[in-house]
Amino acid sequence: MGLLAEVKLVLKGLLARKGRSFLTILGIVIGVSGVIVIISLGAGAQSLVLGQINKLGSNLIAIQPGKSNDNGPPAAVFGISIKTLVPGDAEAIADKTRFPHILAVSGYVRGAAPMIWRDQSIDSNFTGVQATQPNIQNIEIEAGRFFDSREELGANVAVLGYDVKDQLFGNQDPIGQIIKIKNQPFQVIGYMKKMGTVAFQNQDDQVYIPLVIAQNELLGVRNLQQINAKVDSSANIPQTIEEVRQLLRERHNIKAASDEDFTIRNLADAIKILTTITSALSLFLTMMAAIALVVGGIGIMNIMLVTVTERTREIGLRKAVGATSRAVRNQFLLEALVVTVLGGIVGVVLGVGIAYAIALGARYAGYDWAFVISYVSVILAIGVSALTGIIFGLYPAVKAAQLNPIDALRHE
Repeated sequence: MGLLAEVKLVLKGLLARKGRSFLTILGIVIGVSGVIVIISLGAGAQSLVLGQINKLGSNLIAIQPGKSNDNGPPAAVFGISIKTLVPGDAEAIADKTRFPHILAVSGYVRGAAPMIWRDQSIDSNFTGVQATQPNIQNIEIEAGRFFDSREELGANVAVLGYDVKDQLFGNQDPIGQIIKIKNQPFQVIGYMKKMGTVAFQNQDDQVYIPLVIAQNELLGVRNLQQINAKVDSSANIPQTIEEVRQLLRERHNIKAASDEDFTIRNLADAIKILTTITSALSLFLTMMAAIALVVGGIGIMNIMLVTVTERTREIGLRKAVGATSRAVRNQFLLEALVVTVLGGIVGVVLGVGIAYAIALGARYAGYDWAFVISYVSVILAIGVSALTGIIFGLYPAVKAAQLNPIDALRHE
């Protein structure tokens, strides 16, 4: 019997047992689709992280108040108020003679308050920065402009995020209008293009104002929550970090490294950490999906063993009319292989569909989530499913091939 005829015979047998065949294939479908979805999610998560970093800008370092070890964030991240960074620190870091590789520096504070224009009011966030912020972060202005170095010294001006402008003003031009933040008037001088989520914060739902105004009039503080600096080249980042660390230790009268009251973060290190985390999670989840493939393979073996028992008389009849043990073995092995390959193909289609739906949902939520399907993952998933069929179908096939034709014909 030719291969094509054997495949037709196998398919005929599977169609004759639709319910059992469906349940047999289901385990493989779940395992394969799980592998495809998880690998796609891992690639999408990494693209999201890299996209977030690219939106922030390149070659950035961040100085945060509070000491942290290499395995965790500074205490300020957990909401603990630490006041060890002051505007003088940012001014010192901006000294071009001492730090020739630093292109721009900005202090940073942040708060939340209602934004009011006439009878319109929305809850949003305000961020106090210096005029150099557009040189540090990739800020794109839709209309108007960002505030300059003169306005930075104490002008009540504001640059709106896209959502704030849209919710407060709708289709009206906000340039020149006066909004109130904590009862303080601010003139709108510009608004940003839609940016979406950057560094896991909605950049469209915030208002940029001068740092001095945010500190003195809105928050009543003298310290900084963070200092951001842009370095001219990634190759100069390690040297610049050490120079900044030495400066801050001098300014804060710190002798030992263990007594440092600040933390310097390199954006490239953050990329490595986040990529490592997403890769580890993807590997772990892929292993869980692989377990589903193994469970599906065991299900195939059990079903095939039952099938061998049910078809004992058929096997005996085939061997009695001249079928070799090899032909019987190959028939059952081919049946297991067809089941797993069909399950693999259906699983790939289902997995691609689910991954695409997740990517669409993430994009709808405002995240730059890439829909990534690796050809390697598809080939691997189908190959593994076929291998599962061969491995778990081999024992039932061999058992069928070893049946004695006389005993098989007597089987009830």
